[in-house]
Parts: sequence; structure tokens; C-alpha cells
Amino acid sequence: MINVTESFFEILKNPKHGYGSNMNPCIDCRILKFKKAKEFMQEVQASFIITGEVLGQRPMSQHRRALKIIDRESCLEGLVLRPLSAKLLEETVPEKMGWISREKLLDFNGRSRKPQMELAKKFNIKDYPCSAGGCLLTDPEFSKRLKDLMAREKLDIQSVELLKVGRHFRLEEFGRVQLDSGTSSGISPSVVRLVVGRNESENSRLLNLAKDDDYLFKPFSIAGPTALLRGAGNEEQIEVSCAIISRYCDLNGKNEAQIVYNMIGDKTERSVTSKPMNEDGLRGLRI
Repeated sequence: MINVTESFFEILKNPKHGYGSNMNPCIDCRILKFKKAKEFMQEVQASFIITGEVLGQRPMSQHRRALKIIDRESCLEGLVLRPLSAKLLEETVPEKMGWISREKLLDFNGRSRKPQMELAKKFNIKDYPCSAGGCLLTDPEFSKRLKDLMAREKLDIQSVELLKVGRHFRLEEFGRVQLDSGTSSGISPSVVRLVVGRNESENSRLLNLAKDDDYLFKPFSIAGPTALLRGAGNEEQIEVSCAIISRYCDLNGKNEAQIVYNMIGDKTERSVTSKPMNEDGLRGLRI
């Protein structure tokens, strides 16, 4: 396993070959991985690389032209063997050298996974990833959050992990500095994000992702979500956070909820009794 996270973040900001339908820089991603594979190939004195790619299966990175670009820009022309589609592609060095018999290779093509599934069945391979899964960067909702993050905050692994959890809201507009005249300066002191868990698993995940200067919220004596506030955390932002969290609590017929909160680095708990925010208010703040 080779970690390419830092290198990938740089590519994600400005991919040479652009994005797919969302924030997926598929061609640049493959080039990065192939470059790392080449480094390892040389380190262990291997002669070529094998991948499970199928011609035409991925619309951006697995058509014929994209495969050639990836091989060329990773300096691996002729050294990438794709056994599942090899009979439809040019001969590679291992085939020309007789290390691999081309007759034993396959001619899979297109989006259907049925040929792979039949092959797995033939070899009694049962534990393989579901084809409906895939890269989060192709997900429209996650891509929307990522664009927002890249425009306002530092792109790092912890920030990206937080994007995977809960409902996200922006609260900067409630962080404006008041001048002596009573008017607003219009300057937000920092980027402020509220993340509200959607289930027990996400509530636990938020606890693990919290930093010392984050605020954690939870309802008192009723069922409801854990939430994390990252940013300035002034009084108004805390009150708005509690109103948002109340919206997702089980109020049992009541019109308000008591929300308990504290900063992670300070265990002193405080509470706010808050009425739930309406849908129009939520819509205006949701990322």
C-alpha cells in the first residue's frame, strides 16, 4: 500500500486533464498512481505492471485514447498489461517478449460487469467489491462540499474526512464583528462550519474527528444528533447551531429542545434552550 494523499491533493486543485462530471480528475489520478507503481516496479526490479482495467468501462479514464495518455505520461508505454481487455489493445512488451501468452488473455469491453462476474464465479472468487461503489469524487453532493471547502478552507485529510459525515452548514454570516456604532464591519473572523450527524455511526465519527478548539453539541434528555462546530464559535453562531440541531431532534410534541455544548479543550458544559429552525432557514445555510 502506497499513500498518495498529499500528491493527490495537489492534482485535485488543478488537474491537467480536467475533471469528469463532478470533482473526479480520473486521468490525472491514474497517471499519479501509475507513476508510483513505476517507482515501486523499479525498486523491486519487476518488469511490467498489471491492472484490472476494462476498455470502455469508465467513461473518462478507460477509453482507448485515455489509456494511451496515461501510459505515456507515466512513462510506462508498453509496460502496462490489461489482461481483461488485452486482445483489444496493442501488444505490450511482456507479450512481445513471450513472458505472457496473448492467447490466454481476454477481450472484455464496455460498461457491463457481467463478464468479470462470470470469470470470478469460474475461479470461485466471491469476496470482491460491489460494482455500484466507487470514487466519492463522482458523487454530486460530496463534490459540492469539496468545492466549497477548496474555495474557503485548507485542503487536508482531516477536512476531507469531515466532508464524508453528516449534514453541513455555513455560519459565517452570523460571525460579523459589531462596531461601536452598532453597525456590522462585514468581516467574518473565520470560516465556520456546523456538521450535524445523521445516525449513531456518524455521531461517533464526529467525536473522533473533533479538534481541541471545536465545539460539540448534543441534545439533553431527548433523542437527537451530535453536532460539531468548527470555526469562531461566537454566541450568535452557537445559538444558530442549537436551532439547527433542534430541527433534527425528537421533540415529542414540544416546540423547543435543550442543547448541551462544550469546547473539546474545555470540558465545561453549557446549554441553550432553542426552538427548531424552519426549512427555509436551513436551506439558506446548508452546503
